[in-house]
Parts: sequence; C-alpha cells; structure tokens
Amino acid sequence: MATAKKLTEYHLTCVICTEVFTNPATLQCHHTFCKSCLLKYTKTQPEAVQARSIPCPSCRQQTNVTNPDSPVEEWVSQLKPSHVIQGLMDDFGPSTKAVEENLCGVCTKQGKTTPATSWCSVCDVVYCEGCLQLHNMMPGLCDHEVAHLSDHTKTKVKRRFTCQVHRDKRIELFCKDCKRAICTKCCSIRHRTCKDVDTIESMTPLVKEQLTNKIEQLGINIAAANNILTRRKSKIQDVKSNSQTLKDQVMKTRETVMCAILRKEKQLLGDIDKSTDEQLHELQADIKSQEIELQMYQQQYKFTANAVTSNCEMDMYAVYESMGETSTDNRDTNNRPAAGLVVFTHDLDKLSKAVVELQLGEVQVVHDVSDPRSSPVLHHTIDCEEDGDGKDPWLWDVTVLTVDDIKVVVVADYNNKRLKTYYKSNFKSFHNELLLSNYPWQIAKLCEIQIAVSVPSRMEIVTVNVTPDPVLLSTIKTSKQYYALAALSPSQLAAGGYEQSHCVDILDMAGRILRSINTGVIGNPDHIHVTRNNNLIVSERGVKSLVSVTSEGAAVFTYTPTGDRALTYPWGITTTSTGDILLVDYDSHKVIQLTQSGQFVKDVLTRQDGLEHPVGVCLDGDGLLCVTSARYVNVFKFCAAEF
Repeated sequence: MATAKKLTEYHLTCVICTEVFTNPATLQCHHTFCKSCLLKYTKTQPEAVQARSIPCPSCRQQTNVTNPDSPVEEWVSQLKPSHVIQGLMDDFGPSTKAVEENLCGVCTKQGKTTPATSWCSVCDVVYCEGCLQLHNMMPGLCDHEVAHLSDHTKTKVKRRFTCQVHRDKRIELFCKDCKRAICTKCCSIRHRTCKDVDTIESMTPLVKEQLTNKIEQLGINIAAANNILTRRKSKIQDVKSNSQTLKDQVMKTRETVMCAILRKEKQLLGDIDKSTDEQLHELQADIKSQEIELQMYQQQYKFTANAVTSNCEMDMYAVYESMGETSTDNRDTNNRPAAGLVVFTHDLDKLSKAVVELQLGEVQVVHDVSDPRSSPVLHHTIDCEEDGDGKDPWLWDVTVLTVDDIKVVVVADYNNKRLKTYYKSNFKSFHNELLLSNYPWQIAKLCEIQIAVSVPSRMEIVTVNVTPDPVLLSTIKTSKQYYALAALSPSQLAAGGYEQSHCVDILDMAGRILRSINTGVIGNPDHIHVTRNNNLIVSERGVKSLVSVTSEGAAVFTYTPTGDRALTYPWGITTTSTGDILLVDYDSHKVIQLTQSGQFVKDVLTRQDGLEHPVGVCLDGDGLLCVTSARYVNVFKFCAAEF
C-alpha cells in the first residue's frame, strides 16, 4: 500500500490539477497530463493552436497532431498514455483499489464489500463468484481471460496485452513505420500500406533494450536535474547574500556622500564663525577707540565750561588758546566705514537639481560570462599611460583585488618595468605604481591583499602587498628564469619558463623546487592558471596549444584545434564561476570559451568588440571581465542579450 501511495503521489499525479490522472495523455516530450486539463491548457495558448500543435505545460515542447484540421478536442482525445503510465495506472491507479483490497469491483460500486475471487484481464475488473457468473453469461464477455486471485498473495496476475481499438484482440505485431504495437485486425485495416511490420516477440527484446537505455538516460537526466536543483537552491542563498551585500554597499555609499556633505557643512560653519569673529574683533576695537575719544571730549567740555563760567579772563584765554591745538571736528569719526555683513549665498534651484541628479550608483543584473543568454558590453576602459612612463605601456597581465571594500585593478606594465594599481575611493580615482628591477611577466594572486610577480630576466619572483597602493614585500631568488606564474596555494607557486623540459615547477615561498609536473606538448609555458579544483592550465604561443593537468601531473586534456579554430598565439587564461575556461588568442583578437574538459563553446569576445591583440585576462568578483590590450584595460560586463 505504501508503494502504491508513493507511485500515485509522485508518478500518477497530473501537475495541472494535482490529482491522480483521469484519462491520461502522454505528449511527445513524455510528459503526461489529464486529457481534460491538457485540453483546457491548450485552449489558453492561441499561438500553439494556430501552429496546429499541443504545447507541453511543463517544458513548452510542441507535440504535432495527426489531423490538424480537426477541432482541438479531437487533437487531445487522440493522445494515448505511454505504456509505462498505463501499466502503472492499471496496477496502482484508483480503479485498482478494489483489487488491492480484494473487493469485487461491481459490488463496490453498489456500496457492498464482497471479497473478490477472480480477475478479468480484458475488463481489468475483479469479481466475486456471483458477479463472475453474470460476467461469463454475457455473449461478448464469455471468452475473456479470467484468472483466480490468490488469498495469500493478494496480487494481480499479469495483464493480457490487448489492442486498445479491438479490445478482444491480442497484440501480436509491431508496425515499425508507425512505431505502434497493433493486433492483426489493425494490421489488415489501418496498416495495409506500411512496409515494415514485425512480430511482437521479435520486437520485445529490442524495445526492452531501448527502454533500458532510456531508463539509463533518464537516470542521468534525473541526476543532472538534481544537480541543477542543488545549484539553484544554493544560488538562492548566494543571491540573498549578494542582495544584502549590495544593500550594505549602497548604505555605505550614502554614508560617504553624507560625510562629504557634513564636511562641506562644517567648512561653511567654520567660515561663518571665522568671518563673524573678525567682524566682532573689528567692532570691539572701534568701540574702544570711540570710548577713548568720548572721554577726551568730555574733559575738554568740562574745562571749557569752567573757563566760561569762572569770570576769570586768564583761564578763559588759556582754554581759548588751546583750542587751536586740539580739534573738535568729528567728521573723520563719523565717516569711518561700517563693519561688513557676513552673508551665505546659495542657489537652491541648482542645489535641488544636483541632489535630484545625484548618482549613488547603478543597480543592474550582470550575467555570468558563460551564460548563453548573455552578450558582452564594454563597461569602461582604464588608460594606463602615466606621466612618468618612458615607453608606451604594454600590459602583460592583469588581476583584480578587493582591499577594504575597494576594488583595485593591478597591471604588469612590461615596457616600463612597473606594477600599476588603479582604484576609486570617495568618488575620486587614484593611481600608484611600483618600479621593479626589470620586466614583469605574470601576476599570481596569493590573497586579496597580496600578489606575486615573475621577473624572469633577473631570475626573481617578487611579492607585493596591495594597500591598495603597491608595496614591495620580498624578493625571491630562483634557480631558473620563470615566466609563467600562478598560486597553487598561499604557500606554493606553480612556475614555468623556457627550456624547462616540458614541465612546470612547484615552488615554495623561498623559491625552492618541491616537484615538477609534466605538461606534455608544452615545453616553454607562457601563462599558467590554477582552477578551483587545483588543476593547472598552461598555454604556449610556440606550439599553439592549451594543456590541462592535475596538480600531481595527470593529463586532463590537450586543446590543439585545427582549421578555422586553430590557435594563433594563445596567452592569458582564467576560469569562470562555473569552471569554464577563458583563453586569450593574441593574433586572432579573441577571448575563447572552453568547457572544463577542453571542448570549444564559443568566441566570447572578438575584434568586433574592440579587442586588438589582447594579452592578459581576469574576472573580478562582480563578474566583470578585464582584458588588457596595449596600454588599456578593457572591462566588459555581460547582460541579457536583446533579440
């Protein structure tokens, strides 16, 4: 009973009505639905009706109809369930409930619970002794094959394979032209013009083999679907986490803008305080001067008044004579300039417009580069030519780090023997550089704040801290000239150079060789990339090949295409979040996408996207693709393709 319940719930239930199939119909895509549900759904799809086909509600695949000029109802009515579904319905469907409980099917419909003793394989009904006698008395039913039910096993015997059209005829033939199991009557009436008809006994092994293969393929599909579901469910958590991260970034951007506004406010308030203090000091000094002059005038007034009222001519003439020495003219005092007025000038309309047009950032959906629905769009370009350069920059490699939430682009400028960093902070762009002892080749990312760079001509590997400005950390002396460089782990490097006997050396952080890995056809690696599962991918322009090996040296694949897809000058390598490989081909001006097993997928970027002799390539944490070309870093985003 538990098995029947599971089969009914998971395999015999229509996804439209969520009930057990009623008159099931199977489409060409092998999905099964109730005929009534399928008819209702088809009538809601005018495009499919116009195209004379039945759409699958699950996968949208179209099923061609045999008689397109007939009504839609007839299209659906002509559909038959698959043999597997029909067999499951016969064994475990609702009509078999009486069989499983050993109750007579006829009596059950009458509300009785009479034990069943026999089963008719043609009628597919179980009967008690009384109902079986009535069944056998019917002229059209008397020759049906009837089997007795076992009281111990309570299981149904194997159903007789009868024709769906001629119910009294056994299936004995198979029409290969129509791919249908038929009876002899169908063969003589409906399949007279068919050329290839075989016996059911001859076809059964072949059909069973094909169904077995189908089961294996379905098993693979189920496993793949489960993997996809697992990844999708994991992606849900990633999307939620990313959403919160983006919200935090928006709020941090808002805080940065608010800090800038508060700084402006503080500056203006400080200017007001400074101007006001200057005004107050000037006014207070003027008041002091006026008070002194007032005291002087009061004294003169008192002396003069006393002289006039004293009736002493000597005192009066003494005061009179002193009037020539002291002026009482106050015109200079009255004409002194008044203190200036501190004012705050602003344009509210302009300020309001600036606030409205303020861009904290942009929210958009960026697809993975390997998503077939996406197409590349040039996001921005970084020009790495600086005033101190002695030659035109030639950017040999590029990587992107995230230092204290600041995205830092690091490039190796071969011609100018420099590492250069580019980043933005508080809406301002910054650039810095580190002069090396000689020409840098490849950058290996050790962690988010530290890189290693190969300097082959000096037989050196330098480690650099990115703060986000580049700061030399150490210089590692090596026994060979290593060009290609990648981080196998924070404490081990994978390095390759010229005349290395077809191998990549694994080094410790002191430059000592721990072991060597055979790289097959590649003898002088130009570029190395380490995948998420620690496989090495190595390119060499000389042999025009790409090789992948495990970290222990086992071969994974060798990619050496010929013809139109032959590599011209393979260079930079990176991998996507899904594990696909992106390879730069310098002379064909392309970035090529391969699967993890080295199968060609597509040309991601071409000359039509503005690529001219690309060299270095990397993906940042936001899915943006950085590609170096001469003095530029071209940054591409991948958006949904417009059709």
